[in-house]
Amino acid sequence: MKQQDLLYYEIPEHPDAYTDATVAARMIDGLGFRYYWATEALRREDLTYKPSETGRESLEIIKHIYGLSKTIRNSVLETDKDENKSELDYEAMRRQTLYNFKIVSDTLRNTEIPFNLNKTSMPFWNIINGPIADAIWHCGQVVLLRRASGNPFNSKVNLFTGKLKD
Repeated sequence: MKQQDLLYYEIPEHPDAYTDATVAARMIDGLGFRYYWATEALRREDLTYKPSETGRESLEIIKHIYGLSKTIRNSVLETDKDENKSELDYEAMRRQTLYNFKIVSDTLRNTEIPFNLNKTSMPFWNIINGPIADAIWHCGQVVLLRRASGNPFNSKVNLFTGKLKD
């Protein structure tokens, strides 16, 4: 599989209008792009690397991000939830995490009111400062750990434009 075949190899084009939903969708797109490149071409030694006995391995952090992607998806989509309870291998978990981010972004971008706030168990504000911010934080940890294990982040990734530099 070529790397371009997965979601968020590049950040999607931005929406034409600024609304609460399109801004939230763009936050998810930025997260998806960062996650894609934080987890691209990780080796076995990267996945099992941890900085100390009390630290988490990169794979444990990636599993946590997957769980956060499920929380985000399940809080936004009323009928199409990710309720997978089975253990996924690294590649399947990475694909599903990217898919979860994409389906949430698409839902937010393509509906005026993406979900009924009265029906959800928590306000969307908590989704922003909770699992979305946490997932961004943990993407940075994966980048730091991959550098420490000798596999640096791709220097051609431009986080500002959401594309690879020429």
